[in-house]
Amino acid sequence: MTIVDNKKAFFDYFVEERFEAGVVLHGWEAKSIRAGRVQLKEAYVIIRNGEIFLFGAHISALASTSTHVHPEATRTRKLLLHAAEINKLIGKVERSGYTLVPLNLHYVRGRIKCEIGLAKGKKQHDKRNTERERDSQREIQSAMKIHRR
Repeated sequence: MTIVDNKKAFFDYFVEERFEAGVVLHGWEAKSIRAGRVQLKEAYVIIRNGEIFLFGAHISALASTSTHVHPEATRTRKLLLHAAEINKLIGKVERSGYTLVPLNLHYVRGRIKCEIGLAKGKKQHDKRNTERERDSQREIQSAMKIHRR
C-alpha cells in the first residue's frame, strides 16, 4: 500500500531499475508517516562511506509528539539494503552517471519501506516528449470513453 509517491521523479528522470529499502526512523517519524504527513518532492538519495541515505525528505511532526523530543523534519535518514545491492548501486552511480531518486514510501507487512530508483536525468526535449505523450494518451482515453456511451 503506497503512502506517498514522488511524481516529480518520473518527470525529471528515466528510471531504469528499482530497489526496495528499509528506512531507519524514530518513533515519532513512523507515527507521522502513518498519518500521511510526509513529502518526497525535494528528496534525493546520497551515498556516503559505503552507506545509502535519504536526504531532504520532509516528515512533519504530529502535535501529539512528546515534549522532550525536538523533531527535525528534514534530517538525513539511513536506508537499509543488502551489501550486494549497495555495491551495485555505488558502482553504477560513480561510473555510469546514474543518480538515485526516491520513488515512493509504502508498507510491506506493516513496515515502512522506501522504493529507490536508479535513474538517468532527462533533458528538456525529453520532458516535452513525455508531456506530449501523456496528453495524447489522455485524449485517446477521453475519446474512447465518449465512444463507449
